[in-house]
Amino acid sequence: MPTGEKRMLIDGELVLADSGRTFDNVNPATEDVLGVVADGSAAEMGRAIDAARLAFDETDWSVNHTFRQRCLEQLQAALESEREKLREELIAEVGCPRMVTSGPQLDGPLQDALRWPAKHIEEFGWVTDLTDGLDAAGQPTVRQVWREPAGVVGAITPWNFPLEVVLNKVGQALATGNTIVLKPAPDTPWNATRLGRLVAERTDIPAGVLNVVTSSDHLVGEELTLSPKVDLISFTGSTAVGKRIMEKGAGTMKRLFLELGGKSATIVLDDADFATALLAGMGACYHAGQGCAIQTRMLLPRSRYAEGVEILTAAFANVPYGDPHRPDVMMGPVISAKQRDRILGHIKAGVAEGATLAFGGGRPAHLPKGWYVEPTLFTDVDNSMAIAQQEVFGPVLVVIPFDNDADAIRIANDSQYGLSGGVWSGSPERARNVLRRVRTGNIAVNSAMAMGVDMPFGGYKDSGIGRQNGVYGFEQYLETKAVSWPKA
Repeated sequence: MPTGEKRMLIDGELVLADSGRTFDNVNPATEDVLGVVADGSAAEMGRAIDAARLAFDETDWSVNHTFRQRCLEQLQAALESEREKLREELIAEVGCPRMVTSGPQLDGPLQDALRWPAKHIEEFGWVTDLTDGLDAAGQPTVRQVWREPAGVVGAITPWNFPLEVVLNKVGQALATGNTIVLKPAPDTPWNATRLGRLVAERTDIPAGVLNVVTSSDHLVGEELTLSPKVDLISFTGSTAVGKRIMEKGAGTMKRLFLELGGKSATIVLDDADFATALLAGMGACYHAGQGCAIQTRMLLPRSRYAEGVEILTAAFANVPYGDPHRPDVMMGPVISAKQRDRILGHIKAGVAEGATLAFGGGRPAHLPKGWYVEPTLFTDVDNSMAIAQQEVFGPVLVVIPFDNDADAIRIANDSQYGLSGGVWSGSPERARNVLRRVRTGNIAVNSAMAMGVDMPFGGYKDSGIGRQNGVYGFEQYLETKAVSWPKA
């Protein structure tokens, strides 16, 4: 069983909570307590914010590009040296299947989430020369645009892909010269505290530049939103919490990056290869559906609807799920008993409003321990139903019929969200004509959604504000300053 780091990182020191309180880190696959972690309070969060403010204001971290690059390279090497410990830790505390750790849960972000922004430090246009102009008095001037770090970043991260989100926030925020206070989700604290320990023990990152505060109390994270010493909030999580952050941050004019919920649609056109395209429906069960960009609505042409439902039902009957340590499993437990009960409530409501429960819908009898939900398929769904509109965040796919391409686009866009999507067609041109009209931040044709550290990720509408990764994410952590002086 993994043994995690229980200490927080505040102002360069690995510390316990002042009160001595801890909270349990629980394995969602077994319901066993893995260990404990410090239960920080508003007092610890305040010290972390003060340390980050001081490090930004009184050290050269924000302007020393070469030093920042070296520190990120040190952190990269430290993480790689503990890759396999991280893998087992993530499987234990997140309940993510081993196969998922070879992709976005661990190996994917560990490959590039720090390397790309570290390299981009030397490639980015920190200073842009403009043509000479005139000042307000009509005098000739030299003009430039400078890009500078935003300041202190409050990073609040979720439990579903915790390390991936943490590294993508930390990499870009540090590379751009900001300081950070990280508040990880209480369900999955150890990957963040491990990062804190590696920063303290294995890098030259100055005290206060990166702080990690763990707490069982979500309101401790709200201190970041309320504090005038924090310049930017970088949050990944639910739309409801994102809206609260916007509201609470308004008093101090917080800059925001919000990567929020989704109810994304896969559109399968009538000329698609159904045998291949409908396999995408099993993606709703990937990591038990605990992904904001997972496509949990599948839109099928009415003319081939019965055929599609038959294929999907057979596919859901063969979803490999269970013990996340097994290499063949694509779906482990959901994160908590609370989340399991919430998902089962959505399923019950879907049945009550008239959708057909074609497969699953309950707790698997052969897995008496752990917070598991069966792979679940709803058919005969109208897009106005709550089961088609609300983000379930569990292994639930709803299948909705459409009449023609325009109807499919209308249904896909009839959602408060706009995060990801997919279009399947035998005609690439037809597929592109559809995807141009779907209001979503990420969309793919005849394939799974592409991701990468150089590719922006984020959504339209209630799916968020801003983009993670790539040049677009890098710039998100920067301010723009116009500079001029008299021409000689």
